[in-house]
Amino acid sequence: MTFKYRYRKQIIIGSICFILLISLITLVILFRPKKKIKKKDESIVLKKEVKKKLSYNKTTLKKYFKVDIKGEVVRPGIYTLEEGLRVNDVIEMAGGLSNNANTSVINLSKKIEDEMVIIIYSNYQVNHFKDTKKDLEVEVSNCKKNNETDLENDACIKLDSNDSNSSGTISINTGTVEELMTISGIGKSKAENIIKYREEHGQFKEIEEIKNVEGIGEGLFDKIKENITV
Repeated sequence: MTFKYRYRKQIIIGSICFILLISLITLVILFRPKKKIKKKDESIVLKKEVKKKLSYNKTTLKKYFKVDIKGEVVRPGIYTLEEGLRVNDVIEMAGGLSNNANTSVINLSKKIEDEMVIIIYSNYQVNHFKDTKKDLEVEVSNCKKNNETDLENDACIKLDSNDSNSSGTISINTGTVEELMTISGIGKSKAENIIKYREEHGQFKEIEEIKNVEGIGEGLFDKIKENITV
C-alpha cells in the first residue's frame, strides 16, 4: 500500500482545512472596516500645509528695483536688479565701463534704490569739474546736477557736514590721499608726497610751506592756494 493511498483521508481533510483558512483570511481582509478621516481633520491638515507654503514664500520673496544707468558704460539703459546690490553691480550688468570712463566722483559701493539714475562721466567731464571748481562741494554739486541733461545723478558721493573738506578747502595737515587728489592739479603722486613730507617734517605751519614738497612749485601753488588750508 502506497503512502498516498494510506493517508488519502488525512490529505483530503488537510487540503480542505487549508482552503477554508485561506478563504477566511481573504474574507477578513476584503471586508475589514476602513478607518475614516473626519472632514474636520482633513481641513486642519490642508490649512497647515497652505500656511506653511505661504510662510515659505513670504520669507523667500525677493524685491527688485529698476535702475537707469547712462553715460560711459558699454550698454546704457534700464536694468532690473535685486535689492541689496550696489552701483558697481549695475555697471557690470551694463557691460562695464567704457575706455573713457572716470568714476572718481562716483560712489561705487552705494546700494541701489528703485528708479535710481546713475550717470558715469567721461574723463573730459570730470576734468572739467576739477578745472572750474574751487572746492569739493562744487565738484559734487556738478556731479549731482548735470547741466547738459538736467538730470540728477543719484550715484554721486555725498558730503558729510562734519568732513574737513566740506568747509570749502582741504587741510594739507589732515587730508587723506583721496581728499588731496580732489584739489585741481594734485594727482596721486603729489598727494602721497604731501603726506610723506608732513610725516617727515611735522605738520605744515602755513600753506606756503607746501612749495617744499617734491613736485609742487610756485606755479602750482598759485593755482591751488585758494583751495588749501593748514
